[in-house]
Amino acid sequence: MDTPTEGVPKEMWRPNARCKTKLDEYRELINTKYKLKLDNYQQLWEWSVENYSDFWKECWSFFNIVHSKSFEEVVDRNKTIEEIPEWFKGAQLNYAENLLRYKDDRVALYAVAEGKEEVEEITFKQLNEDVCQLASAMKKMGVKSGDRVVGYIPNGVMAVEAMLAASSIGAIWSSTSPDFGVSGVLDRFSQISPKVIFSVDAVVYNGKVHNHLSKLEQVVQKLTGLEKVVVVPYVKKESEIDISAIPNSTFIADFLKSGSNEDGSYPELIFEQLPFNHPLFIMYSSGTTGAPKCMVHSAGGTLIQHLKEHVLHGNMSREDVIIYYTTTGWMMWNWLVTSLAAGASVVLYDGSPLVPTVNVLWDLVDKFGITILGTGAKWLSVLNEKGVHPGATHKLTSLHSILSTGSPLTPASYDYVYSKVKADLLLGSITGGTDIISCFAGQNMNLPVYRGEVQARNLGMAVESWNEDGKPVYGESGELVCTKPFPSMPTHFWADPDGFKYKKAYFVKFKGVWAHGDFCTINPKTGGILMQGRSDGTLNPNGVRFGSSDIYNIVERLPEIQDSLCVPQRNCHNEERVILFLMMTDGHQVTKELLKKIRGLIRSELSARHVPEIILQTRDIPYTLSGKKVEVAVKKIIAGQKITQRGAYRNPESLDLYSNLAELEGFSSPTKIPSSPVRKVPLSPSSSISERPAKRQMTSVDGSHGDAGTSSTSKE
Repeated sequence: MDTPTEGVPKEMWRPNARCKTKLDEYRELINTKYKLKLDNYQQLWEWSVENYSDFWKECWSFFNIVHSKSFEEVVDRNKTIEEIPEWFKGAQLNYAENLLRYKDDRVALYAVAEGKEEVEEITFKQLNEDVCQLASAMKKMGVKSGDRVVGYIPNGVMAVEAMLAASSIGAIWSSTSPDFGVSGVLDRFSQISPKVIFSVDAVVYNGKVHNHLSKLEQVVQKLTGLEKVVVVPYVKKESEIDISAIPNSTFIADFLKSGSNEDGSYPELIFEQLPFNHPLFIMYSSGTTGAPKCMVHSAGGTLIQHLKEHVLHGNMSREDVIIYYTTTGWMMWNWLVTSLAAGASVVLYDGSPLVPTVNVLWDLVDKFGITILGTGAKWLSVLNEKGVHPGATHKLTSLHSILSTGSPLTPASYDYVYSKVKADLLLGSITGGTDIISCFAGQNMNLPVYRGEVQARNLGMAVESWNEDGKPVYGESGELVCTKPFPSMPTHFWADPDGFKYKKAYFVKFKGVWAHGDFCTINPKTGGILMQGRSDGTLNPNGVRFGSSDIYNIVERLPEIQDSLCVPQRNCHNEERVILFLMMTDGHQVTKELLKKIRGLIRSELSARHVPEIILQTRDIPYTLSGKKVEVAVKKIIAGQKITQRGAYRNPESLDLYSNLAELEGFSSPTKIPSSPVRKVPLSPSSSISERPAKRQMTSVDGSHGDAGTSSTSKE
């Protein structure tokens, strides 16, 4: 591959120019229909954001959206993005009907779960039949358009079928995974008052069986308006499961029988024809600093946006087999399932990605001929740390794309994939969020992959990077914004009638422009994007504004460091210093030599002003349930605030490690920012949170140790 030139990272992969993609077909269609000469992707992107009404209209036709009534108007271009214009006014369609358009014997779903040897295979024909039965049972119990149907359920066949059945009626689907605690589930579902909930008896994760019924019982007892609890035997047989303590509960077999005719047959599956903007999914913000916001996403907007990303950007066809390592509590599950609308086969995996072996997902690639593998960025870095070499142990002949999201993909992970996994594939770092149930930028089969960069801004997404003055910048860090409307914006937030929460979430920083809360740099030479973490955790010491991922990319490649967390601490004079917390790999401690090495690397690769003021050792780093590192909550804790919403965390006890730290005292009214903490107290590995003194200490920058508490790391 090419070596990097100034301003251009190393090229890791380049598409075969002789292979015509669906993106090429679409560009040629636009050139012919609009008498244009768009020669490349950049020109097509510029046309798509300038002429976004025409762009989305042509997507409707190109994807052959199944509908009963066409639209009168694509969008009112006189309305700004902040006015949240209506899309495809007058159209009538159904999301489930589009995903169930194929009815043949090709496998639609492969379901694999940790602890189970058998693979569940569901053909497109069978999927239609199963959804028909579920929809009939839902209708018999009174579920109608607009009702909420929820799943507290693992990533398996029933989750997909229940969602499709609900959406065929026009009901709204929402889901959380079994690893959510009771409070986390109630923080979400109690806001939307579901009529029916689907769940399981137990799950298997990391080699252990986790009983689920006790948590389900607690959730059900506190949900008002809930009429039915459908329990799916998942680990045990129905005869071995006691659900008598759960009100209004029934097993899935009995629930399905309730929807049949007297002769055992089922009524024909009817897809309710609904407006393009009809609610489909309720998604949730992380809820790490307050009650989760309930974001309502439309059926049409979700469908057309996902098809754009799968078909145009991912070149997806009926020949593809896709897996995304996700749970039902993450938006990537919704994104994954929409692949059915392109006719692709979907592999559902429930369990640990490292058990029974570190190769469990690579085994599935060879077993099912998976062509697209999606995962979180952390998984790739863990495999790299463990020395896993899939390219030497597996064929991987079918695999043409690896997608990564959840956090910025480090340059070291690009090196790992292309040297240890497979040289000839697209490694697509994709970025967006639950807020838009899709991506602002991501994979692109027509463009090269450059080390450390998201390939390009996606079609129809008017993404820019703005500085503090609201001006577009290139080659320097800024806030990721979107200046024009797009169909997958939330239609509204639940229980937010005047739209106050909605506008506060996205339109406060810059008037009339969507500010997403991410920090990024757009490379003017490649068109790629370097993601730099959440902008609400932006670091700005001594006037140098940068993202935490700039630091992570350096320190986390060191073998001594398992994980890290970088946050700002600000005083009443608006002065700021950067605090770096290090979680060490087994057998390693923070030493003067290591700190000198870290400072030197940051100074040489970034600048002297990027070097954290204080570096401390910690025993755990907080993560959300969807596997995202938590910076904002820690920033608030070290500022003296309390975090009461703990149901959103995978390891909530880790938050206690960051409160009341002795090393961070004395900064509220400093005459001079100290260069290092001065106290030295021996680390007590056995001390518990409850045994800590009023003021605790972590490891200081000179290598001395303080009590950081005990906790275990837990993340996806």
